[in-house]
Amino acid sequence: MKILITGASRGIGLDLLSRFKAEGFAVYGTYSSTLPDEKLQDCFTRVDVGNTDEVQNWVNQNVSEEDDIVLINCAGINYNSLARRAYVDDWMNVIDINLGGTFRAINAVLPFMYKKGFGRIINFSSILGQKGVVGTSAYAASKSALWGMSKAIAVENAKKNITINNINLGYINAGMTLSDVPDKLRESIIQQIPSGKFGELDDVYKTVKYLIDNEYITGSNIDLNGGLY
Repeated sequence: MKILITGASRGIGLDLLSRFKAEGFAVYGTYSSTLPDEKLQDCFTRVDVGNTDEVQNWVNQNVSEEDDIVLINCAGINYNSLARRAYVDDWMNVIDINLGGTFRAINAVLPFMYKKGFGRIINFSSILGQKGVVGTSAYAASKSALWGMSKAIAVENAKKNITINNINLGYINAGMTLSDVPDKLRESIIQQIPSGKFGELDDVYKTVKYLIDNEYITGSNIDLNGGLY
């Protein structure tokens, strides 16, 4: 089995790549601006997920029709702004990377999966698509759009043992949660979470493994949020 992970040089993507590599899987990750760890550089290719040719070339170079392929889409960016003040080009760039980049990777791997009769596609969505938060309209739009896209793709490919699902992340102790949320606000958020804590990388890993192993879940969303809605 070969595992492809977009946006794998930090946060959740890096954690998943490191774990799967340690388990002996052939793992291939993309990075954009964050250089990957030296010990893992042989797993990485610099890819702009907003560039269709770069994404297609990355897939073509790393998989074949004989491979069982898992695609995990972690690449994403954020743009915080009130809608009335937003720069439209910056707003649309979030859509092109978070939604468009995810589709480019899916579009590139599906022909290989279809011919093999096996595929697992896992996208990361967000609680921000379910819960209105000031200033997050671009990010929320890009992540909630994954739900409808995945349902359509699931129907198209279910008979070929290809599944596609989304993990709707709440607040996880990695990536944007750590880098973008001030300590004072973190405490406020924790008080809103029924479980009383942020999720851990291990929770994400176990959910990804579950979706890889299960062939009868497709077109679905799993809420990984500690009960926060």
